[in-house]
Amino acid sequence: MFTRAPRALTAALTALTAAALTFTAGCAGDDGARTTGPAPSGSAAAGYPVTVGKLTLAARPEKIVSLSPTATEMLFAIGAGKQVTAVDQNSNYPPEAPKGDLSGFQPNAEAIAAKNPDLVVISNDLNKIMDQLAQLKIPVYLAPAAVTLDDTYRQTTELGTLTGHAAEAEGVVTKMKSDIAQIVTTVPQRSAQPTYYYELGPELYSATSRTFVGSLFTMAGLANIADPADADGSKGGYPQLSEEFVVKANPDFVFLADTKCCGQSAATVKARKGWSSVAAVTKDQIVALDDDIASRWGPRVVDLLRTIVDSTARAK
Repeated sequence: MFTRAPRALTAALTALTAAALTFTAGCAGDDGARTTGPAPSGSAAAGYPVTVGKLTLAARPEKIVSLSPTATEMLFAIGAGKQVTAVDQNSNYPPEAPKGDLSGFQPNAEAIAAKNPDLVVISNDLNKIMDQLAQLKIPVYLAPAAVTLDDTYRQTTELGTLTGHAAEAEGVVTKMKSDIAQIVTTVPQRSAQPTYYYELGPELYSATSRTFVGSLFTMAGLANIADPADADGSKGGYPQLSEEFVVKANPDFVFLADTKCCGQSAATVKARKGWSSVAAVTKDQIVALDDDIASRWGPRVVDLLRTIVDSTARAK
């Protein structure tokens, strides 16, 4: 779930496609175990060592570096925010998160090591950063782009285990499940599914129903016009459509996940040549999303689903 364009979008989609094929959590080299320093006293030491996958922490991490905006949101949501001492440049939420100067797209082992972390959280093994950090004896937790909501729940739970906030993480997951279940009950019963076009960038990259974000639209009772463009999955769920394809598909709704990165809006869509006859345009059913919320798979997916359902509840 990324929304950057044009070259950054292509790089992100490539990395995302690779990440979406597997879900792993661990640290490269040996069995991933590493002592993270003297165990803190009192309750902070309780329950350690802990193991998630191949990663074992002997003590609660107190200097966490997050190179994933989604992981940063998860860490703060489960109460581990005070342990986060450095983040990547795209981690801009919540407001109390540190200001980041590290790159998640071009991770640099020396720059990361300079932060003296006892845990690094990443969403992609770009530049073979896991091997590099393993050589420096720095533990890494890999939390790839989620394919399903269960991936989100699992990553939240595992981060809770690693950071000493297992109970808080369980609470976050429980509330997410409850909120999502409640939102789904408000989806109206329809004789036919409204169709939609989901825009990642003005180059018309989209996301199919097989993707994480696509699954949310399915929960909202909508049909994705992009599905035929990647019927065999060869494009990883992120096909690039054409103007003619979208206009011919005539979606009832257009969802824009490129409002911040690329300045797209209802006005820019309406001004596109040939789009004046598209149902979403004639019915004024163009929905501007927050790029950040739409591109991440953390706790705010609840907000995204609510926006989708509320925006389409009274389809014309």
